[in-house]
Amino acid sequence: MKLIDKKIKLYALIVIAFIFILSGCSRSYKSSQIQFGIFAAQNDLWDEAIFRWKKAVQLNPKSAAAHNNLAVAYEKKGLLDEAEKEYETAVKLDPKNSYIKANLENFKKNLVSQDEDNKKEKKDEKK
Repeated sequence: MKLIDKKIKLYALIVIAFIFILSGCSRSYKSSQIQFGIFAAQNDLWDEAIFRWKKAVQLNPKSAAAHNNLAVAYEKKGLLDEAEKEYETAVKLDPKNSYIKANLENFKKNLVSQDEDNKKEKKDEKK
């Protein structure tokens, strides 16, 4: 049943992509990449979300939202160096955005927590 659900979601993504391509408007195309990435992320299709948000960043490098969303996807995939870079870029582009700042702060807290967990595991292995 899960395989069928994933196939249906993939087909839906393809149809949506086709519609966006046919729309032809550059400005809406930029926005559509972000929206398509959100749809992909909501359906746990993180590789597709990354692809779409990378496109959005290429089309509009000054989009704090695109950088933030890309950071979230990288973090979800465990690509922490890339995530940190994108979070930092997003904050530089929109330093007053409390949502983006909170994402970066939470990311850094999670990194510290993971480092502490890794240190504890190493100590336990030595015993």
